[in-house]
Amino acid sequence: MRVAIVLIVLALASSPASADDNWPQFRGPRGDGHADATGLPLTWSESQNVAWKTAVHDRGWSSPVIFDRLIWVTTATEDGRKLFAVGVHRDTGKIVHDVKVFDVQAPLHVAPVNSYASPTPVIEAGRVYVHFGTYGTACLDTKTGEVLRTRRDLTCDHHEGPGSSPILFEKLLLFDVDGCDVQYVIALDKETGKTVWKTKRSIDYTGVNPFERKAFSTPTIFEAEGRLQMVCPASKAAIAYDPRTGEELWKLPYRGWSVTPRPIFRDGLLYLIIDYEKPELWAVKVGGKGDLPESAVAWKIPSGMPQKPSLLLVGDMIYLVNERGVAMGIEAKTGQVVWRQPIGGEHSASPIFADGRLYFFNHNAVATVMEPGREAKVLATNRLDGKMMASPAAAGQAIYLRTETHLYRIEKGEAKPN
Repeated sequence: MRVAIVLIVLALASSPASADDNWPQFRGPRGDGHADATGLPLTWSESQNVAWKTAVHDRGWSSPVIFDRLIWVTTATEDGRKLFAVGVHRDTGKIVHDVKVFDVQAPLHVAPVNSYASPTPVIEAGRVYVHFGTYGTACLDTKTGEVLRTRRDLTCDHHEGPGSSPILFEKLLLFDVDGCDVQYVIALDKETGKTVWKTKRSIDYTGVNPFERKAFSTPTIFEAEGRLQMVCPASKAAIAYDPRTGEELWKLPYRGWSVTPRPIFRDGLLYLIIDYEKPELWAVKVGGKGDLPESAVAWKIPSGMPQKPSLLLVGDMIYLVNERGVAMGIEAKTGQVVWRQPIGGEHSASPIFADGRLYFFNHNAVATVMEPGREAKVLATNRLDGKMMASPAAAGQAIYLRTETHLYRIEKGEAKPN
């Protein structure tokens, strides 16, 4: 076994992947669900176009992240007392690292649809940063699996379990902490783990039920009005910050809470879901300071929007799927719903755009592949075993899918020994 691991580590060092061959964070290289992968299979099943299938122990809904020859996911025991990071060899599906990162003495409640390992890691050359919300954040050496540093003091009451994922920007590891009890955004020095800045949410939660003060979204960074902006949706408002300093730039008040989908930005418009209980899609003209006026909202769609899956923006169209399995194509500039297409099942995973196609995944591990455009066109429907809530990854010529029990590499060709 030791010889095999040494050989794998040497292979990792000698066969680097190109930058566009990685999937380093939740929703991919740019955080928007777009993949640079090509030559992907249109159809697959348990017996077709599965390069390998690897069992991942215990339970977690974090998405796979990929850098060079390793794929990382997190997982946790059902009771939340042991939290793990698992590194899988990209070519063979063999588990290279299986690291117990944290022991938890008294785990809090998680919702039945959630897990103790739902936040997606973020990865770069030589380092993977795993995040378990209130239970801790850690940096691991990707070659050795050694835990290099941890933070366990950034606690909150998620009530339903952790969900927000971290991101990397320059020398910073950034994430939001939006619990029932505390609400803030924080930047850690990725080399030391020390706090660089911490900004409390400037939202008046007086009179707001603590249950409605939480949120689960992942920050998005973009450039607008000649400056970098990081938007982190919270309960009752989306707030933009300077990612280097934590300075608040502007705030967009709304009624919603428990916001989950990651926002996307293009051409001066920010597209975001503003509520979990009654999700609406807003297109917002960003800029200025202080509370944005009502006129900043270019358009709204008040019903039928997703609670958990994030959006795709491809060309001049937004594509999405709601929890009830209704996919939609929407004009990005106007908010006009061009088409609706029932594709079946419940959906939590965020869709991806890869190789010119839209890929949607439901809880039964059924993938609906569609052609983007102004008409709803289903190209294929594919099914794997088990339950699926983790968002997929795509890199190189493969799609990587995580079900409740396994990690898959979906690729054209015959299965490889595993």
